[in-house]
Amino acid sequence: MVKAFNNIFFRHLADLPRPAGAPDRTALPIAGDDAGAKARATELLDLLGYDVVDAGPLAEGRRFEPGTPAYGIPYAAEASPRFTELPAGPASAAEIAKLLEAARR
Repeated sequence: MVKAFNNIFFRHLADLPRPAGAPDRTALPIAGDDAGAKARATELLDLLGYDVVDAGPLAEGRRFEPGTPAYGIPYAAEASPRFTELPAGPASAAEIAKLLEAARR
């Protein structure tokens, strides 16, 4: 089992895919206990147009749940708690990794 896709608003998910190597390619976090399953999830996300940030084991999936810095807001055109009402904006792997780290504290 791999936790993925739960931290992004579905409309933003449809608007943000980009080809591999694109400077504005968005990253999504994943978490899971099985390395093979995470590799397959990474392949799927790449095919869909997203980079991946590995948050670690499944228990670390809590770092991208509602109420955390990596939930929803990074994928909006501007930072706002009303992110579902805003157009999509890219979030890099570096940005998502930083937000996941903030949730570790």
